[in-house]
Amino acid sequence: MPVNPWLALPPGADPAERIRQVGRAHERFLNGHDVATRTHPELMRPVVAASWARSAAWIGADSTAPIDLCGAELRAYRAAHPLARVMPLVRDLLGGLAEDGDHILAVCDAHGRLLWVEGDAATLRAATSMNFVPGARWDEAHAGTNAPGTALAVDHALQIFATEHFSRPVQRWTCTAAPIHDPATGMLLGAVDVTGGDHLANPHSLALVRATALAAEAYLRGWEPARARPAVTALGRDDASLALGDRTLRLGRRHSELLVLLTLHPEGQTGDQLGFDLYGDDSNPVTVRAELSRLRRILGPELLDSRPYRLRAEVETDFGRVRRLLDRGRVAEAVAAYPGPVLPASDAPGVVRLRRMLDDRVRAAVSTGGDRRLLQSWLGSARGADDLELWEAYASMAPDDPVAARRVAELAREYACNVGATSA
Repeated sequence: MPVNPWLALPPGADPAERIRQVGRAHERFLNGHDVATRTHPELMRPVVAASWARSAAWIGADSTAPIDLCGAELRAYRAAHPLARVMPLVRDLLGGLAEDGDHILAVCDAHGRLLWVEGDAATLRAATSMNFVPGARWDEAHAGTNAPGTALAVDHALQIFATEHFSRPVQRWTCTAAPIHDPATGMLLGAVDVTGGDHLANPHSLALVRATALAAEAYLRGWEPARARPAVTALGRDDASLALGDRTLRLGRRHSELLVLLTLHPEGQTGDQLGFDLYGDDSNPVTVRAELSRLRRILGPELLDSRPYRLRAEVETDFGRVRRLLDRGRVAEAVAAYPGPVLPASDAPGVVRLRRMLDDRVRAAVSTGGDRRLLQSWLGSARGADDLELWEAYASMAPDDPVAARRVAELAREYACNVGATSA
């Protein structure tokens, strides 16, 4: 029978011996040696080796997860998060484990930020020493290999056992986590996790945590108030989705662009105006009318009106939420709600203007805020990975961080080579 790659220990494995073996592999990895996943797959799981490689690019092996939100800001963010709706269900299914004195129940958002951490008081105090507390960032970029952070990174339920953790302060713990998705859009909302001792590394805990995540998604699917108002999701994805009641429509590229443009002008636009925003100077009125006619058949006449073209209902958008948060000065929440640019593959002039405006606003808010944690969050995203200017800003805040210094040097060399190639 093939070994389940998501389980920490295969049947019959000796936990103590596995801790020693993986611990030696961890030290060899930190000393620059490759992890032998091909020659010894029964010892080193590929999912763990890949996570170590990602983690090493960001943090040191003695790092501690940073506190990202606290106090009133954490309470407000947590109360507004969609996973707040499923917490009674999660507690009902996993609360027994958290109350037995050996385990902790935790739920994080899609960025690995812990929102709820519950369990026996003594166990919670022990976990505080590694900052396993509400408001701490436990994605791989900030905490290294761990069950909730790695479950988010690979989008799969899994266990991380003892010395499989990248950060040494976490290696006394074992954890099991599963991602939770928005059933309407398929996007990650966060993860549910149970953390405890070595005895947690068994198939039953993985099955229980995964079943809890699936139950949470089923509950959200049937939560009608969340679907009462049409909602557009267009950040970080090439094709938008529209939630309509209990339906979710996934739109093609051109219809995604049209829908985004219509949300920007609730008062309505003429066909010529929409055509210019969609095609620029190459706009053809016949083509625009045909696209709008097809979109109306998809959305239904109850949602899309004409003369002028406009949406009949008030529509929520994920990019509108980011703009509102920025308007209110809630930069941390705006960054957390910004998985990427609006329809990144679109070349429609109106969408390009929106994308640049929003991306520039988010980046400027991070750049001028002087908040080291926000800079880390931005640089850990796809948008910030190659942002030399902000890497330099972060390096000036953290002069002793070798990762930042190395990344600045790498990007400076890359940009110099690109400039040289262009000049040639």
